[in-house]
Order: sequence, then C-alpha cells, then structure tokens
Amino acid sequence: MRKKFNHFTVLLAAIIVFLSSPIFAAGESDFPPSYYDIVAMFLIAVIIISFIAIVYYEGKKVVSEEEVEALKKEPSAFAKFRRFITKTTPVETENELLLDHDYDGIRELDSKIPPWFLWLFYITIVFAIFYMLDYHVFNSSPLQDEEYAIQVQQAEFERAALMKSGAFLNEESVTLLTDPAAIDAGKQIYTANCVACHAADGGGLVGPNLTDDNWIHGGGIKNIFKVIKYGVSAKGMIAWQSQLNPKQMQDVASYVITLHGTKPANPKQPEGPIWKESDSTAVASK
Repeated sequence: MRKKFNHFTVLLAAIIVFLSSPIFAAGESDFPPSYYDIVAMFLIAVIIISFIAIVYYEGKKVVSEEEVEALKKEPSAFAKFRRFITKTTPVETENELLLDHDYDGIRELDSKIPPWFLWLFYITIVFAIFYMLDYHVFNSSPLQDEEYAIQVQQAEFERAALMKSGAFLNEESVTLLTDPAAIDAGKQIYTANCVACHAADGGGLVGPNLTDDNWIHGGGIKNIFKVIKYGVSAKGMIAWQSQLNPKQMQDVASYVITLHGTKPANPKQPEGPIWKESDSTAVASK
C-alpha cells in the first residue's frame, strides 16, 4: 500500500510541476498574467488532481486480508484526513449502504457526495458571483474586448517609444535630420567622441576630412550612419553601435553632414573618391 501511495505522490508532483511550467502557461511573453487567469488555472489543477485521486482510490476496491487487518487498527493521520475529505466507507461496512435495487446482479451503494466535490461546487458558485459583480455590475475590471483595446493601445505606446528611441533604425531606413534639437544632440556626441580623430571643425587629424567632397566609404546619411555603426577596423575607427543607440548615431551622422562645405582651420588632404549628391540615397558596400 505504501508503494502505491508513493507512486501516486510522484504522479501528483509531476502534474503540479507540469501545470506550473512555462510550457503549460504557453504565453508568458504574449500577454501579462491576470488574477482571473491564475484562479482558472488553480481550478483546473484542482479538478485534474481530484479526478486522478478518484481514479486512484476507486481502483482499490479489492483489498487483501492484510489490508483488512490494517483497517481494523488505528488509522493513520493521512487516512483520517482522506476519510474526512472523501467520506469514504470502509470496504467491510459497504453492505450497510447497499440499496434494495438489483440490476442484473449489479447492486448500488447509497454513498455520500465527497465533501471536496461539494466544496469545489460551492467555490464555483462564489467565483461566478464575484465574476458577475466585478465585470458586469461594478465594472471594476475590463471585459475581453476592452482588455484587448487596452493592450493594443499599450502596444502602440510602446511602439511609439521604440520608434522615438530609434530602435528600428538601420543603415537602410535612416533619414537625414535637420531639426535644431537633433543637430545639437549630434554635435554634443561628436564633441565628446569624435574630435580626437576628426578635429572639432571636421578638418581631420588621424581620421579623414569631413568637410570636403571626398568620402572613402561613401557620403550621405546612410553611408555615414553605416560607418559610425560598424566602424572601420582597418583605419582604427571603432564600431559605435555598442556605445550609441541608433537614434544617437542618426543624430551625429546628421551633424557630420552639416560640416560639409565649411572651412576648417587646417583641413586634411582629400581622401577617397568624390561623392555625388545624387548618390546620397545609396549605401556603399563594405
């Protein structure tokens, strides 16, 4: 009997772990959990565990003489608890519950409804009342269509925030910024990170001159953004994508373009081919 109980305990533990696993939840990242989802999952777990308990104990109708003698002794604490929640009748006293009906030799027991089943039924009634008051009387929680609208609105808000941060920007989608705020932000980034190689006025030091018409890796916002993002290891320029977000790289690339045509104090000799303005929408190959 102890071995059977151990098997049931292992099975019960496996079911509980399965119900609490991310596979059974199947949507942690899709929608945020809510309290009624948790309640529903709890009720499903109770029903499944109760069904398994019924199947397990119903399959123990036939008992050996040793088990009969064990039942005559003082029951264990677990046996008392099981009898309390199921109101089961010992096999040796089942004759007292037999009904008078006889269906082709099949006799029926007048057993009581298990208390756990009644408790579960009462819980569903209380839950239904609470659900009705919460969703349809006081309107304190949104219905499914309202919750969907809220989630769509939240998704749009998050998408707008990502767009504003430049999370979707790359060398193919980047555009030239001309508003003063973006240019000023790009100038601050340039001053903090780029003057050591390109000089404060863009005339070039270790790095090339940024004010003339010659560009080693192509001019225009897309190519400048790409060079800033991936760097040029052969020339000693690091990839800034690990230190600047896409919006910051767009700001500084737009600021670099404003340096074109200016007159630096000590301009470096031109490097690379002349970049035509008509090619400013193209992306040069690496």
